[in-house]
Amino acid sequence: MTLAQIEALADGHCLAVLGGFATNAEDALPEGTRTLMLLGPREPGFWPHLTSQPEWDGTPDPVDRWSRRAITDIAATLGATPLFPFGGPPWQPFYQWALRTGRAWESPIRLLVHAEAGLMVSFRGALALPEAIDLPTATRPCDTCAGQPCRTACPVSALGAQGYDLAACHGHLDAPAGKDCLTSGCVARRACPLSLAYARMPQQSAYHMGQFHR
Repeated sequence: MTLAQIEALADGHCLAVLGGFATNAEDALPEGTRTLMLLGPREPGFWPHLTSQPEWDGTPDPVDRWSRRAITDIAATLGATPLFPFGGPPWQPFYQWALRTGRAWESPIRLLVHAEAGLMVSFRGALALPEAIDLPTATRPCDTCAGQPCRTACPVSALGAQGYDLAACHGHLDAPAGKDCLTSGCVARRACPLSLAYARMPQQSAYHMGQFHR
């Protein structure tokens, strides 16, 4: 199995391989795992695809239910084990896994930033594969980002090098001034030049912001 073949399977579900890494004996992964691959939305087109699926039926957790079905289907074809960032506890360490891929890093505001998706990166699941697969790495984009606009974009300074001030964020979203973040997505995430280029639809951001702030 090659990376290109796995990417083609993921693409059939409007997912992308956002990175991966060779595992070691210390990783708490299914026995026989040699490579872990992280999957996330493939843009453009992810949100129209997702909202056309049978899970988008008005019942709870449509994104997670669809993710489980789609990624389990990919895993079955590959002889892999599917893993998910939901359904815990225990929770899988997706943040730490992402850092090991060489395609995602801690940003100046502490959120993950991805080589292509920027601050809009999200993971719908992972594949624990029994094969060793060569995977590309990249250079941390923040190191050459002029001005690093994410640092100053949040109007209430909820995101910064000091970490995430959750109370300040929710307080802003409760106020009329927070409408833009609620309807179009976090302004700090959108300030990232890579995020702007990733074509994430405002409707998707609005849905997730609504789930976060309910």
